[in-house]
Amino acid sequence: MTFAKLILPLALSLSVSTAALAQDKPAGAAAPAGAKAYFISPKDGETVSSPVVVRFGLKGMGIAPAGVDFENTGHHHVLVDLDAVNADSPIMKDYLPTEKPNILHFGKGQSEAEIKLEPGKHTLQMVLGDTDHHPHTPPVFSERITITVK
Repeated sequence: MTFAKLILPLALSLSVSTAALAQDKPAGAAAPAGAKAYFISPKDGETVSSPVVVRFGLKGMGIAPAGVDFENTGHHHVLVDLDAVNADSPIMKDYLPTEKPNILHFGKGQSEAEIKLEPGKHTLQMVLGDTDHHPHTPPVFSERITITVK
């Protein structure tokens, strides 16, 4: 039997096992006390045009792309018109039946993005995800803001 025939099943097994562990872990990575996510812009109550330029702020932690496991870091997710996410489950990009995004994932470590929103009032809230997309322990959320898109 060749080396490749021996290694490939092992590599596939480890890959599947690692993915399963990431999905089954009970809690997110530890967050330092006082860590805080916040919107630099837009501001709560602001009237804006679409696409909305959103700038993410983070205090007490750093940004790292999804899949990069470095202490006290994470990547942003923005909840659009949602009340909350389950802190015990990964935060995944999600689409409503109308294909309107309600969880936006910024796994490359972005600190700014343009978001297309329909005219009207919308709520936005950030939640930081760890390397496996879980909210940190304790969760690092921003305040929920309300904006009006004209």
